[in-house]
Amino acid sequence: MSSSSTSTNPLLVLRQNNTDPEAKWTVQKYGGTSVGKFAVNIARDIVSSYIDQHKIAVVCSARSGSAKALGTTNLLLKAASEARKRHKFFNGSGTMTPSTNGIFRTSSETSPNSPMRRSSPSPSSPSTGGLIPLTTPQTGQSQPEFNVTIDLIRTEHLNAANASVKNPEILQELEAEIDRDCDWLRSFLFAAQVIDEISPRSRDSIIGFGERLACKLMTAILRDQGIDAEYVSLEDIIPVSEDSETVPEGSLDQDFYDNVAAAVGERIKGCTPRVPVVTGFFGHVPGSLLRQVGRGYTDLLSALLAVGLEASELQIWKEVDGIFTADPRKVPTARLIPIISPDEAAELTYYGSEVVHPFTMEQVIRRKIPIRIKNVENPLGGGTVIHPDPDIEASQDDGLFEAPVAMLQGLSPSNDELRRNKRLPTAVTIKERIVVLNVNSNRKSVSHGFLARIFGTLDRFGVVVDLISTSEVHVSMAIEDNLSKTTMERLVVELKKSGTVSVHREMAILSLVGQQMRHLVGISGRMFTSLAQGNVNIEMISQGASEINISCVIEGRDAVKALNLIHQSCLQIKPEGPRGRVGPWLF
Repeated sequence: MSSSSTSTNPLLVLRQNNTDPEAKWTVQKYGGTSVGKFAVNIARDIVSSYIDQHKIAVVCSARSGSAKALGTTNLLLKAASEARKRHKFFNGSGTMTPSTNGIFRTSSETSPNSPMRRSSPSPSSPSTGGLIPLTTPQTGQSQPEFNVTIDLIRTEHLNAANASVKNPEILQELEAEIDRDCDWLRSFLFAAQVIDEISPRSRDSIIGFGERLACKLMTAILRDQGIDAEYVSLEDIIPVSEDSETVPEGSLDQDFYDNVAAAVGERIKGCTPRVPVVTGFFGHVPGSLLRQVGRGYTDLLSALLAVGLEASELQIWKEVDGIFTADPRKVPTARLIPIISPDEAAELTYYGSEVVHPFTMEQVIRRKIPIRIKNVENPLGGGTVIHPDPDIEASQDDGLFEAPVAMLQGLSPSNDELRRNKRLPTAVTIKERIVVLNVNSNRKSVSHGFLARIFGTLDRFGVVVDLISTSEVHVSMAIEDNLSKTTMERLVVELKKSGTVSVHREMAILSLVGQQMRHLVGISGRMFTSLAQGNVNIEMISQGASEINISCVIEGRDAVKALNLIHQSCLQIKPEGPRGRVGPWLF
């Protein structure tokens, strides 16, 4: 429903979120590349088309730059590293020079009707002010390295603002916000340099700065496109305790995330009828957000927000149409998968496909909220739905398949076609840059400590094993090739205490994934026969306990050939009958 609202221009009528009490929330998460390249398209073509029927909440990652090296998060990490380098700022008399540009604001200094107002009233929050300006160098004095990096961040966002926002009043306010935030970051990093320390909490704040800028930019663009949007910062959503940085990694339980979901849901409901533009950074998580969650915290926040709002679905917008049966850049015959189970999506993520992190997916799936992956360049496409009902395929004859199919914008295959399609796996994926470590016991008799010593060594070095195959006296392990040369050499030396070790580099993991593969008689034979006929050598084989994935390790140089061989032999729907009819997934 469209309505007027307070804005920088009192004559401007802005569209707002649907105010129908029956309207459900839809959470839309946009990645850094989408925000960097398609922000105007997002506002004009996507959000604009949804708000009349839905209540939309937008979550943004830090925007990408005009080049990979100019991505906001990369620049922030660089600035944090530069701040650790000692640098003294003295004038000729040896005294420190007062700052003239380290300006801070509290939330009360911003008009309550401003779209850039901060949702947090806390004066102690880093982005809201409450700090005393710190010393920064004056003209003629040497500049710390991070000043140059911050200038790059500022320039990238000012250029994006000028290219995307046409309303002069909105643009002026946005430019002022960018300048103020960059001044805050400059002072924050200077303080870190003075005390020669960046704590995990400080590092979180530095990284979270990217989402703040991206969301303010998106808020301004939405308003410029006639949509009443409001910037919302979640950095104070979690109470900070004195021992919050001493919490062990991975120790946060589901109750913690449920409480965060409830808190962010209540915060966002208060934005109605404006469209909230929400920072993916959600504050100082006990033990550090980066340590507990990692750089995928924006996806996690969007999932928690969907739970807190009891959303109809979580939409993750990328630059691809959805999940394919194989990487379409490597397999020309790859097809879009319209619907997939959470288990299948998790397996594809583990073995090389960039889908959704399993822990993020778990938050919404357990609340029966579907995830839809869509393309910002093709907003009318149906995308791929990760549906929470694990029995969806098994129940299709009972009509339970009709609900999710209705979400696929007109796709309604017959039960006969679906039954025929069940004979096929779902997708094949490849994970490259793999190293295989083979360890043969140096004892002829079985030693009960053989495996314990190997796994203990891997644990000490923090090595994650992607694939493993074992016998009584032999272990083969596939790991990512992400260890430094020195670390790998030390690891091999330790493993040699348990037996003979061989190392094979430039390998790849090929995985065939499908919910119904446990019922597909002969699928393993077909997979390995196809590889053999294509002269692709297999180093090791493994099947997951869930029986929905069969994986093997091959040489990296055969990766693309193997993908095409398996896709053709195991995922292609063969013509049937004289008319050569094909199944429903061949778009």
